[in-house]
Amino acid sequence: MMRAMSNATVSLFPAQSAEVQQEQAVQVEGLRLKYPGEERLMFKDLSFSAARGEKVLLLGPSGCGKSTLLQVLSGMIPRATEVPMKCEAQIVPRSWGYVFQDPDTQFCMPYVDEELAFVLENLSIPRDEMKERMQAALHEVGLNLEELHLPIGHLSQGMKQRLALASALLLEPEVLFLDEPSALLDPEGREQIWDAVKSVSEGRTLIIVEHRIEEMAKYVDRVVLFSPDGVILGDGPPAAVFAKYECELKSYGIWYPGVWEDYAQTRAGRELFAPVDAYGEDLGNLLHEAALPYPLDGEPVIRLEDFKGLRWDKPVISLPSAEVYRAEFIAVVGPNGAGKSSFLLSLMGLLRAQGTYVLCGEEVVQGKARKVRKKREQQLRQIGFVFQNPELQFLTERIGDEVVYSLLVDNMPAEEAKAQADRCLERFGLSGMENRHPYQLSTGQKRRLSVATAMARQPEVLLLDEPTFGQDARNTFAILEMCERLRRTGTAILMVTHEMEIAQRVATHIWEIREGQLTSSMASPRLCTGAESRQEDDGLNRAGESYDPSSASAAHLTGVNS
Repeated sequence: MMRAMSNATVSLFPAQSAEVQQEQAVQVEGLRLKYPGEERLMFKDLSFSAARGEKVLLLGPSGCGKSTLLQVLSGMIPRATEVPMKCEAQIVPRSWGYVFQDPDTQFCMPYVDEELAFVLENLSIPRDEMKERMQAALHEVGLNLEELHLPIGHLSQGMKQRLALASALLLEPEVLFLDEPSALLDPEGREQIWDAVKSVSEGRTLIIVEHRIEEMAKYVDRVVLFSPDGVILGDGPPAAVFAKYECELKSYGIWYPGVWEDYAQTRAGRELFAPVDAYGEDLGNLLHEAALPYPLDGEPVIRLEDFKGLRWDKPVISLPSAEVYRAEFIAVVGPNGAGKSSFLLSLMGLLRAQGTYVLCGEEVVQGKARKVRKKREQQLRQIGFVFQNPELQFLTERIGDEVVYSLLVDNMPAEEAKAQADRCLERFGLSGMENRHPYQLSTGQKRRLSVATAMARQPEVLLLDEPTFGQDARNTFAILEMCERLRRTGTAILMVTHEMEIAQRVATHIWEIREGQLTSSMASPRLCTGAESRQEDDGLNRAGESYDPSSASAAHLTGVNS
């Protein structure tokens, strides 16, 4: 939970001099930490400190311990989260704010105004000053709401992330811990968030975890680079660290400028992200294959007519007409709060729907009667779903059991399900973690587990809501490779994403949703020239239907020139 801490800057460990405490905003010396049930230490004799007013970026591959270190520096570990740890000395800030990777984990109240008021009440702010401060904080992070007494559950994940940052800024903390605060935002939103952080950062210490250095380098004056096993490799000014550790940045999958171009020009990313054996053999490079198996003939796997998704009987997404065909990869794009996630939830039956919805040649039944619901559940089992929040789909207490469970539900024999689950975990870089609880994973690892459980079933349709958020480049490309392999078997994929590189280089089609409406549908640059890709389909269904991908130049299909 993110809240101001009023404790003095002290520790139960050997005392620091008053001079050292005055210079350092946060510090930990000789840190040793291990999660319960794990044999390997996450940190072994790690030492880190940040001076007052310093802006520090923590870089490293997913799962190397960056988020865990933030929790140690703030004092949440071990005070709020019981994790076995030892250290020789520690300085914890007097007041701090924290923005988590998953914003839902830090909200205490059900409504926006109540959440913000809770922060201000803890600071003894007079009631008549609260509304003005709330509105100013929300405006600062680009979250402009007509009504503040709005259920937080009605917000998109991106909007929730802005609310979490607004709550942290209301604290006016000495130290601000930011754990990928822009991960769920569209490009414009990311720029707004970092501009807001910069505007309030004067005189404050910032400790930031981010994968995207091209967006962060101008906001920090120091970069700390971690190895996969939690060891600090580099520490210094951004330019110096980037130049000295260029090879490591590439091998760890850091989002450096030009990473997509480099990936497009390597064979399966082998030279760029070696070794890749953890993700399966002979992945093939989705950006290199010129003649893609792309079966468009036959009936659509999804057909929608006058389709609406409803929240509390109010339409939040409307599609007059749309079709999805086997082996299509549709990127669903649009600003935060546009209705993208609501669209996927409606297709999955998790929001009430109206209109014609035909799935695999059979109309999906609507209604509340028990027999109707049971039949609808059977029909929708042909769809695999990945939630925006991965924790919403975990059902077991062991990572090893999570994938097995998804296969047993489909009546796969237990022995076969166990073998397939082991292969799936290996491909997603999760082997060796079978005995851990899913909640003990980093956000990036949780995301990979959620994708693995959905893909293991090899569904007819796969719906993914921001599956690459919180992922480094290496794991992003691994997920996309797995999606491409599944697509080539005939699975239709709809992926909500803010990453236009995915939409333009990997998807076959792009659907744009704004204000609850499908406003455009087009073939992506992967399949056609730039001029053709900008032509919208009048029926908003199968743009690019007559386009022959085998006639396109290899340059356009690799995405190098797109």
